[in-house]
Amino acid sequence: MIIQPMNELLQGIAPLPHLGVIRAVGEDAARFLHSQLTQDFSLLGMHQARLAAFLTAKGRMQASFVGFKRSETEVLLVCSADLLAPTLKRLSMFVLRSKVKLTDASADFVLRGLAGSAVAASTATPWSKTDAGDASVVHLYPAAGQARALWGAPVGTPEPAGSPIPTEVWLWGEVQSGVATLTAPLVDMFVPQMLNYESVGGVNFKKGCYPGQEVVARSQFRGVIKRRAYLAHAASAVAVGAEVFSAQDPEQPCGTVVQVAGNPGGGFDAIVGLQTQAAQDALHVGGPGGVALQLLPLPYALLEDI
Repeated sequence: MIIQPMNELLQGIAPLPHLGVIRAVGEDAARFLHSQLTQDFSLLGMHQARLAAFLTAKGRMQASFVGFKRSETEVLLVCSADLLAPTLKRLSMFVLRSKVKLTDASADFVLRGLAGSAVAASTATPWSKTDAGDASVVHLYPAAGQARALWGAPVGTPEPAGSPIPTEVWLWGEVQSGVATLTAPLVDMFVPQMLNYESVGGVNFKKGCYPGQEVVARSQFRGVIKRRAYLAHAASAVAVGAEVFSAQDPEQPCGTVVQVAGNPGGGFDAIVGLQTQAAQDALHVGGPGGVALQLLPLPYALLEDI
């Protein structure tokens, strides 16, 4: 792999057509989301954002979001576009008497990815938010040594200044950050800790109840987290949702490809969810003779190691 040219490529502004926006509006907007998602939205300030997941009662992830307020009564949830419709439908089932309206606002907002010199406050902490007029800028985890942010604004807002970069390069940066975005092939497969969400600000263990909370808490405090997300490199393409196999047990899959993007220096980088005991083994996608995976260091410490 060639590292330096890739760092230089992750500089500029990228379109994000793979993402959509759910808008929650009403005096109970934050309170409602607080009751449904893994993060604390009741205490969400105007200069903060949240990484959060929507779970089943069994603690399995249905969707993941970057959420932030545009006002005290309006919260936007940015998620994978292929999960927006089913997620909006399921969330709406729980509104009941809450004073909140949920809608698909993807056509009302423009989303852009900012990287490197395009991020004005490059030293800002992940999940902090700054506003510039009608635009909101959510600071994300860095990738390949470059600061990154999510820019969102109503349609018609002047675009942020900077050189354009392809969406494919942004997607590679997403993988390199180690923070996974759930997509349709992965629904019902992971408890949040299996994707390291408790280590990157995606779970709050002090907030009130939400669907799946008991499973998440039990996994955390009883030490039963046996799967984790890892970074990996492959010489050829692998598919999201494909099974990963260990040479030590070629009959049973030990993991799943979670997210993948072309590496500008050659091959493909991926986030893979693996049984922790298999992390030292020789790994292949699809079967013992499939594409080989080389695990890479995570760019952040896991909570259990902090």
